[in-house]
Amino acid sequence: MEKPFFREIITPNLENPVFIQGLPGFGNVGRIAANLLVNISEAKLFAEFYSPFFPDYVTVSSEGICNLPKYEFYSATMENTNIIIMTGETQPSFDDVLAHYQVCSEIIEFIKKLGCNFMVTMGGVPIVDNRDNVYVAATSSRLIREFKEQGATIYEKGKIVGAAGLTLALAKQLDIEGVCLLGSTTGFKADRGASYQVFKLLMKFLGKEIKEG
Repeated sequence: MEKPFFREIITPNLENPVFIQGLPGFGNVGRIAANLLVNISEAKLFAEFYSPFFPDYVTVSSEGICNLPKYEFYSATMENTNIIIMTGETQPSFDDVLAHYQVCSEIIEFIKKLGCNFMVTMGGVPIVDNRDNVYVAATSSRLIREFKEQGATIYEKGKIVGAAGLTLALAKQLDIEGVCLLGSTTGFKADRGASYQVFKLLMKFLGKEIKEG
């Protein structure tokens, strides 16, 4: 494989979809939250993305079948909102800065062609205090205010490592608005608690608030 490519399985009928990205990272928060959304929305797989910038391993199924690392794109409709969900089992090596930029740029170009003008990226942030907090960074002050009203805490300082931050910041350059939702996690293992807090806030944004109890 000499260059990245998309394998389109079906052509979804989408109008002004919201793009939602959740990949592995601190506490695996983004990926777990994205998988929860795929399941609850009964989203359908419509495309896959392969890249030579992904790590040099394959995953092996329970039947012994080898598969290349990939990102998966799902489509669904929730509360009259079309959504595209992207998830996967990997990211480019954190030591390869160019690979991260190129992969994120490929993703943005793909979703822009599908009509996306808004995105939500999800991840974890290694903050051990206030474990139920969901932090938000965004492309505008208006969006920060909106998500604060829905219960998010401003991520005031620091860095967002990997695709959760880079995809959003690159998309801003192409006039795509959006937010990054970060669950507070120790980051040492899969954090389902932090993932669920991010998922709940995402569902509230999508107009399908989860009632406890």
